[in-house]
Amino acid sequence: MRLCFLVEEHYRHDGMPNEVIRQLTAWGHQVDVVRPGGSLLRMGEVVAAGTHDAWVLKTVSGGPGLTLLEAAAAAGTTTVNDARSIRGVRDKALAAAIGRTGGLPMPPTYAVARPELLREIPAAEYPLVVKPADGSSGRAVHLVSTPGELEALLPELAGEHMLIAQPYVVNPGTDIKVYAVGGELFATERCSPLHPDPAVRERRVPLSAEVAEIAARVGTVYGLDLYGVDVLLGPDGPVVVDVNDFPSFRQVPDAAARVGRAVLGLARTGSPAAAARPAPAHALPLSIPAQASGAQAAARAGEAAL
Repeated sequence: MRLCFLVEEHYRHDGMPNEVIRQLTAWGHQVDVVRPGGSLLRMGEVVAAGTHDAWVLKTVSGGPGLTLLEAAAAAGTTTVNDARSIRGVRDKALAAAIGRTGGLPMPPTYAVARPELLREIPAAEYPLVVKPADGSSGRAVHLVSTPGELEALLPELAGEHMLIAQPYVVNPGTDIKVYAVGGELFATERCSPLHPDPAVRERRVPLSAEVAEIAARVGTVYGLDLYGVDVLLGPDGPVVVDVNDFPSFRQVPDAAARVGRAVLGLARTGSPAAAARPAPAHALPLSIPAQASGAQAAARAGEAAL
């Protein structure tokens, strides 16, 4: 097969996707690498239909790669993940609306185009987690305890575009990261970006049936096949706080081979997750009152080892 990988400069030397590219090449497939942030692109020729069996995106949020992927999809080329589905998680404000509409246990989310509008959030909602709607890799994530702290933070936030704010979910200081690849789920525990602790090393952990059900539902709701889900184990149950398309797959055994096989399968058949994605019955506002039962949307079902 002939594949095109879109790789942003930020990931130029990362194991993911370079190890996948090497694995696919070793299997005899042709892999072209395009760096959308450092290339002059003649769009008509680059995305000509039929040139590649599939395009794969590994770029930063807000980078030019998604535009190029969407152009390839418009020309009839298979994309990994589905280009429309990627847009739904790259914009965290949009992702919050889609997730809540799809019944995922997500915190209520406020979205603003200007930082000063965050002043309108009721004091009862504090502490807040504030971050860019197009953020990634923990960039510019802030825990804001009081309206006074928000006021002091506003100048720093002025350089961002759209921002989101969510009530802080009390947690033990670690996140559960669930990776989905080839229909399998793998869970790791890692230090929360809000509670950095150098002593906490990322490690694989057992995946509870409750979190597994939520992680699988994420793929259906957003139409993703290769993805990661950040889950906090809050006092009312698991809460989804972030979804990533094509993450690092750290701690996943034989990650390069697993991801490579998944890419080849999707190139042959297209995205089953995107095809199964339900159409929303109605739209929900981004600002939704907190509900104690929201984090209990998934049924509790014991523990299951990896």
